[in-house]
Amino acid sequence: MTEVCLRGGEEMSIREALLAYETARSALAPYNITEPFENTIAVDTVSLGAAISLLNDLSWYLARTTDEVLLRDPSVSPTEWLSRNLATAIRNSNILPAETGVYLKVYGEDGGQLVEPMYVTRRDGAIPVYDLADVSNTVVVRVTESEFEQA
Repeated sequence: MTEVCLRGGEEMSIREALLAYETARSALAPYNITEPFENTIAVDTVSLGAAISLLNDLSWYLARTTDEVLLRDPSVSPTEWLSRNLATAIRNSNILPAETGVYLKVYGEDGGQLVEPMYVTRRDGAIPVYDLADVSNTVVVRVTESEFEQA
């Protein structure tokens, strides 16, 4: 199962904004919608390919309602998320799952809210300590090298 998480901006509720569109509502209707973080909606799909297909179907709506799309696929990592660009590259066989995990975007998590991301590289298998805020947890997102360089 691949989890798809859509994160809304600070100014609007992702659930209200996205589900206001009939086509988006219909595309998401077969799924059980959860909220893993504040102002997010998430669904489980059967595979990474199915997740990317869903995102492609919703692309027009996502451009208008989301700030970020995250995917978590247990065949890549059971705990770390993937950016949409990285997940697409893996699905298209442009990068192997084992070649990911060097470039990271690490969010602090405080009471279910994702706070200020920190861009870091994994060194010797370790992730640098999140030090931008006092938080209870962190959320690790693997990103492409180009996403990392643009940050």
